[in-house]
Amino acid sequence: MTEPKEIIRVGALELRFLLDGNDTDERMVVFEFSVPPGAKVPAPHYHEEVDELVYGLAGTMSTTIGGLVQDIGPGDQCFIPRGVVHHHANLGTETATLLTVLTPATIGPAYFREFGALLQAGGPPDPARVQEIMAKYGLVVA
Repeated sequence: MTEPKEIIRVGALELRFLLDGNDTDERMVVFEFSVPPGAKVPAPHYHEEVDELVYGLAGTMSTTIGGLVQDIGPGDQCFIPRGVVHHHANLGTETATLLTVLTPATIGPAYFREFGALLQAGGPPDPARVQEIMAKYGLVVA
């Protein structure tokens, strides 16, 4: 098994980056995304310029895409086109892990580092700062 290039924690979430834009000429980011049961996850949002593919590795993640809920378990996958509102939530009893591919690589480790640092500051994050960071990387809260 390949060791991750970088592990980033955002609250209770863990992202293990396997490839980033430096590896792919800015074409793609690949990471394992682990979410414990009931963990806080990003609000429903869409990506302005990035398509997303998720593939279930462990547990079950409930993923809402354009208003339709799909449970992603081991071996299941879904495609989330740019511009489509989506949301991930672990409603199960075990940690869910997805392999996530984002293309192009504009939403990569830098976004998650910056967002994680905001959450580590303590207390509820400033909503204006959350939206500023998201907008910088082409994410829009629905």
